[in-house]
Amino acid sequence: MIELTLPLTKEQVKELKAGDSVLLSGVILTARDCAHKRIMEYIRAGRPLPFELKDAIIYYAGPCPAKPGMASGSCGPTTSARMDSFAPALLDLGLGGMIGKGEMCGEVAAALERNTAVYFAAIGGAGALYGNAIKTSECVAFDDLLSEAVYRLEVVKFPLVVAMDCHGGNIYR
Repeated sequence: MIELTLPLTKEQVKELKAGDSVLLSGVILTARDCAHKRIMEYIRAGRPLPFELKDAIIYYAGPCPAKPGMASGSCGPTTSARMDSFAPALLDLGLGGMIGKGEMCGEVAAALERNTAVYFAAIGGAGALYGNAIKTSECVAFDDLLSEAVYRLEVVKFPLVVAMDCHGGNIYR
């Protein structure tokens, strides 16, 4: 098991191989389909994003409301392929990587290699486990999108697998 603290350096990303088990700690952002569409609208319009994209890790998830005493409710991954059309452009703009569920397309794989970035797989159906690893949660953009807004999550020992590495490795192949 590899324990990593965000942000990741390019050297750390280069050491990761598809299939590695990781415990990730630090700050990640959430963004699903609607948030990605809005992010791209901002970029195309030349508007600054209300959060830092460079070196960020985006989790394809929408956290459920928190129960009393918790930072977040269940927060399981959504199907990553739905972000295939957005991920290469965001990686080219400095995104450090993504977390999601399922395989992503060849264009994403090429962008991961080109940008020395990484795609982590989260376990579908394990939303409660992920919710428990979230220590703080704050909506940082697009609150009108509700659970699809962009949230800033501080996570501790968030269990993941390297699904696609920056060397072309891919657990789905």
